[in-house]
Amino acid sequence: MSITINIYYTGTNGAARKFAEEMESSQTAAAIRKEKGNLRYDYFFPMTDPETVLLIDSWENQQAIDLHHASPMMEKIAELRNKYDLHMKVERYLSDESGIPESDSHFIKE
Repeated sequence: MSITINIYYTGTNGAARKFAEEMESSQTAAAIRKEKGNLRYDYFFPMTDPETVLLIDSWENQQAIDLHHASPMMEKIAELRNKYDLHMKVERYLSDESGIPESDSHFIKE
């Protein structure tokens, strides 16, 4: 069962976007994507809130998350989060191993 964490970073004057851009340009995000157990690490920008960035962060299991939290990457993330004075809202989801119900499949265009 995989674990997905949505982190909403919010700041002022474009700080959240600058944070995400620096995470990418510094190769910190790329290094996290290479960590054992990482399934996804992608930033998105909500159209209705220019001061927020959404990070979708998925891991194979809790052990992979724990290893990530113990890695030097967390220090870099905290440093940048403080640099841009960001606040966070966090949501956590567990994967549904049963997949998409047949009743919902006709809504999906592949």
